[in-house]
Amino acid sequence: MSETGLRERKRRRMYEAVSDIAVRLFIERGFDAVSVAEVAAAAEISKPTLFRYFPAKEDLVLHRIADHEQEAARVVTAARAEGVAPLPALHRHFLAGLAAADPVTGLNDHPQVRAFYALLYGTPSLVARLHGYLERSEGALADALVDELPDALDARLAAGQIIAVRRILAEENWRRIAAGERMEDVRGDAEAAAGRAFAVLGAGLPQLGRRPSTDTK
Repeated sequence: MSETGLRERKRRRMYEAVSDIAVRLFIERGFDAVSVAEVAAAAEISKPTLFRYFPAKEDLVLHRIADHEQEAARVVTAARAEGVAPLPALHRHFLAGLAAADPVTGLNDHPQVRAFYALLYGTPSLVARLHGYLERSEGALADALVDELPDALDARLAAGQIIAVRRILAEENWRRIAAGERMEDVRGDAEAAAGRAFAVLGAGLPQLGRRPSTDTK
């Protein structure tokens, strides 16, 4: 592995280690009760070093889902190469996430996952920071959809609808899990709800349900 590759691996490990320490402290004591200085001390790094990795305290938590920020865009891009339309590809991907109990779908009842989402949705500043994450997800997806739609505004409107559907489906699954329902009891309803939601998207965005055209605009 090159020196650049080794540096990147070390950087990723630092991100993960500091985030894990922070999330553990926040779950144990509450987000507002733990200072950034305390997180830095627990991670054995300086406060300025921590801020080089995480510009805001909330980023220590949202790092856990940062890899999903451009997930929808990646799915659409990969599907285009396979000749699969965006909406069927995104629906298939969401169902695969449910089957794998991917925490981002809300369908996961592991105690650590439940604690993490209770922290996330129970802390107003984290919820506010989450909106920025969703906006960036919309922007990335809009860029990926622009070839299937008349213009950039249509792509942004479509992306907003798709990201909202994914968010609402996940939040509903999480709401039921948080209320004490078993994951396996929620799974069937979650799959059916995803089917209904993507059918509604398909009816309103029919051009995203067809196989991508190889013709240029």
